[in-house]
Amino acid sequence: MSAVAQTTARPARRRRAGSGLPGKRRTWRAHVLLGLTALLWLFPIAYALYTSLRPYKDTAEHGYFSLGGAYNLNNYKTAWTQADLPHYYVNTLIVTIPAILITLLLASMVAFGISRYSWRFNLTLLIIFTAGNLLPQQVIITPLYRMFLEIPLPAFMSESETLFDSFYGIILIHVAFQVGFCVFVLSNYMRTLPIELTEAALMDGASVWRQYWQVILPLCRAPLAALATLEFTFIYNDLFWALVLMQTGSKRPITSALSGLQGQFFTDNNLIAAASLVAALPTLIVYFVLQKQFIGGLTLGATKG
Repeated sequence: MSAVAQTTARPARRRRAGSGLPGKRRTWRAHVLLGLTALLWLFPIAYALYTSLRPYKDTAEHGYFSLGGAYNLNNYKTAWTQADLPHYYVNTLIVTIPAILITLLLASMVAFGISRYSWRFNLTLLIIFTAGNLLPQQVIITPLYRMFLEIPLPAFMSESETLFDSFYGIILIHVAFQVGFCVFVLSNYMRTLPIELTEAALMDGASVWRQYWQVILPLCRAPLAALATLEFTFIYNDLFWALVLMQTGSKRPITSALSGLQGQFFTDNNLIAAASLVAALPTLIVYFVLQKQFIGGLTLGATKG
């Protein structure tokens, strides 16, 4: 190789060697930004945890933004007994578990019909279900309240005479508002599945129900787990419908139990912080148990099609 060629090749090698530096800088900056964002989001939780471990006497004397003093679990013990959290846990599960199961079952049926069959009102039905999520819940609260007062329950449902002030009414309203979002997610995922699967099942004589239950639904475990995690969080944390459509305080979910810790003239924020963390614990447990399925369900279909 001539001297001129060697001279022109060296700068090229230098440029190639240093070409990754800007990318590394961008990655470092992205990590710093994500770290700061995570700290910003975790700060309220950490502050609530710190407050819950301090007696009210210490915070009243030194202020909430202070260090030192006594640290114990007395606020958690008091919140567990005074707010009757076990009872409200049961109320929440009575509403949350059936609402999630019914929502996912109905949504998967509708998504199967929309994604695997082509008919005249296919797109219209999907738009209707999707548009339902855009309707603010507060807009229909007055007519819905009147409807729940008038719709009677069957005789064997002796809990209440009408849908108002009953678990059935709360479950029904959650299913009505959450099924549209689940239909949208599941229909998009089912479209990524090969159409040959249902065609082969049809050639083997499988009915529509068998195609749905034994062929398509087992392949949707990951998105169903992701939706179950999201729906559990949405329904578990609901307070709006329980306050509006339930009159009996003992029937309300755990989110309303925190209001029982507030006095008319005095509020122990340390006690409320402890009760809030205990109330939020099931959502954290569900997320960590289904974390792998949740993340996998969110990314499924991103590289398909």
